[in-house]
Amino acid sequence: QVQLVESGGGLVQSGGSLRLSCAASGSIFTIYAMGWYRQAPGKQRELVASVTNSDWKSYADSVKGRFTISRADVKNSVFLQMNSLKSEDTAVYYCNLNAGGMDYWGKGALVTVSS
Repeated sequence: QVQLVESGGGLVQSGGSLRLSCAASGSIFTIYAMGWYRQAPGKQRELVASVTNSDWKSYADSVKGRFTISRADVKNSVFLQMNSLKSEDTAVYYCNLNAGGMDYWGKGALVTVSS
């Protein structure tokens, strides 16, 4: 069993910052990538940022220059530093891990940005 636990969500004013953390535990084979997705009310889940095991990073156009993804291999953790938050960033943020050909998901962390 692989478990992903997110933390760091909350309420922040527009222009503020938050840092999301995700720690993976369990029987984890070689990790290919870890990342963050988000789902706003009434919208589909979308990729926010991801980082591969070779440290290749990718971002959604809407967050480039504002969000930074990083990982800590020793602890199978991934982080998302979110700066200059906007109301349209309000969503449930899900941690994702791709390992051994499988996708694993956390339960989600709510981020609410007030204008």
